[in-house]
Amino acid sequence: MIEDVHSNFQIKGIRDGLLVTIGEGKWPELQEALMRQIERQSSFFKGAKLALDVGNHILKAADLGSLRDILSEQGISLWAVISNSPTTEQTAQVLGMATRLSTPRQERTIRPLDTNLTGENAVLVQRTLRSGFKLSHQGHVVVIGDVNPGAEIIAAGSVVVWGKLRGVVHAGVDGNNMAVVCALELDPTQLRIAGQMAVSPKKRGKPQHEICRLINGQVVAEPWNPKAKS
Repeated sequence: MIEDVHSNFQIKGIRDGLLVTIGEGKWPELQEALMRQIERQSSFFKGAKLALDVGNHILKAADLGSLRDILSEQGISLWAVISNSPTTEQTAQVLGMATRLSTPRQERTIRPLDTNLTGENAVLVQRTLRSGFKLSHQGHVVVIGDVNPGAEIIAAGSVVVWGKLRGVVHAGVDGNNMAVVCALELDPTQLRIAGQMAVSPKKRGKPQHEICRLINGQVVAEPWNPKAKS
């Protein structure tokens, strides 16, 4: 679930939103680079609740206050700052930000999936994703289990759900028009591929395995045979 989006940043989906870990460097340059990254992935970050791990950086009220205002203008809420510096931690508390994160349960651990294909990057989740669970990954996502309403998957690649997909899913978040979304039962709260959102189809009879892909700029759902060769 960890994404290397920049040499000085790591982003990880957590229970309360996104955790951005800042590396070493001069703070003004790091902040500027972070904002450039957010602008490049505006659809990924829009509406996000952000926690920032600044490590040993010593930040004062002007620094954190300015960053919070800039993020707010982008529709992003900075709610927590994690730091090894007592000065930074105290500043965050004065500004009303949290300085601790809730410890995730072990069952939420996600491990890399070896696809045996050069350049392919995926994570495998062997459990049902319940309401409030948000998973973000810079590759493909494979879920063996259901994705319940209130759960969310954001992937730069494709999303495969070996179960019922009833939550929110955004595949090809960085503009990958070749991304697809597959599920044994497809009934999402919201489904997007790249920059296109699917129109919710009318309820049909018996649920069937389906695959969604972009065809002529529209998200189209078709029958999916998992046993068929690509």
